[in-house]
Amino acid sequence: MGKKGLTSDDAIALRILEMLKGMRYGSITLVVQDGKVIQLEKSEKVRLS
Repeated sequence: MGKKGLTSDDAIALRILEMLKGMRYGSITLVVQDGKVIQLEKSEKVRLS
């Protein structure tokens, strides 16, 4: 277990929630290798109209 008794799955879920805060348009991509999330990618869009 990691910091504050969190599992790695809990830590990943918290990171995703943090990435979602304030995001209006865009995407979050999870890169999975051997059944484990190894990378998170965030692409944010800005609508000008």
